[in-house]
Amino acid sequence: MIRLSKSVVGKAEADAVAHIIQDIGYLGMGETVGEFEKALQQYIGGGRRCICVNSGTAALHLAVQAVTRPGDEVLVPSFTFVASYQAITAAGCVPVSCDIRPDTLTLDLADAERRITPRTRAIMPVYYASNVSMLPEYQEFAAKHGLRIVEDAAHAFGCSVDGVKVGATGDVVCFSFDGIKNITSGEGGAIFTADEEVIEKVSDARLLGVQKDSEKRYAGKRSWDFDVVEQGYRYHMSNIFAAIGMVQLSRFEKEFAPRRRQIAMAYTQRLKDCKHVLLTPMDYEHQVVPHIFAIQILDGLRPRLQALFRERDIQFGIQYRPNHTLTLFRQEEHLPVTEQVYDRIISLPIHPELTNSDIDYICETIYAAAIP
Repeated sequence: MIRLSKSVVGKAEADAVAHIIQDIGYLGMGETVGEFEKALQQYIGGGRRCICVNSGTAALHLAVQAVTRPGDEVLVPSFTFVASYQAITAAGCVPVSCDIRPDTLTLDLADAERRITPRTRAIMPVYYASNVSMLPEYQEFAAKHGLRIVEDAAHAFGCSVDGVKVGATGDVVCFSFDGIKNITSGEGGAIFTADEEVIEKVSDARLLGVQKDSEKRYAGKRSWDFDVVEQGYRYHMSNIFAAIGMVQLSRFEKEFAPRRRQIAMAYTQRLKDCKHVLLTPMDYEHQVVPHIFAIQILDGLRPRLQALFRERDIQFGIQYRPNHTLTLFRQEEHLPVTEQVYDRIISLPIHPELTNSDIDYICETIYAAAIP
């Protein structure tokens, strides 16, 4: 079986977890979480603060909650994992489904602009397949319309624009560190921002709303005489997760990022002349560290390719079903680009342990799907 994605962890991560269990002795949020946050801040740059939580969805939820009020509307592409929508509704807000651009598969600002109402408070661009090419345009759009921007950068850890890491600029940026992301902490996520009010809100909210408990946790202490003034959640990251994340971060630039880029460039080179495949152009050499590698299969050949992949034990993904077609978020208005892309999209295996022979076999299968 050629895996679609996988966690690439080993002895170093196991030793880090053993150190927390055997030597530190405290598995919850403590000093190691603070160390991981500082390491992430140093890596991303820009002088932004980082707050770690227990999932990327939690990061999005707390970020939206920090910059909106219940009933506010948030512009978001329908073509995203349902976590983006659930985070918006968890904050008491209304997700407004927008179409995507066919050339980037990310939020279409022209479509988003026509959906702005007096209740619109924020925009949530999603960097699908790590495509960050429109990041400056999203930030300019938010500034033009007086909106807060919560960037769903779950796919985009390690990506950069003009040499500046995603997360080093902008309003509020959220990452995911779940088991198959560019780096993992087992489960986890992070919020980056320069807004001190947002930092205070998300820091307290991740610890059940207990005011100013984070600093005590970093020092291995707890708050016993405290106040709570806003809704909070049990969203904090554990020392165990942070220990895994620290090792993964140390491996990222030397191991994970180069290999992910190599795989994406190899796919691009091998498939660029396949007339039944539509690629999304990206700068894998300088800008993008791909989390997934999605292509569009034309001429109605996707079912045949899916059957061949199953026959040859090659895993694939269909990422993602548009949210405006789900029962909870259904809307009658069509989003034509989103719906067309969903009918043609397929994700190919990509993870640092994928071999060159695997890539060859996968590409050969794609070409074979076009043969009657």
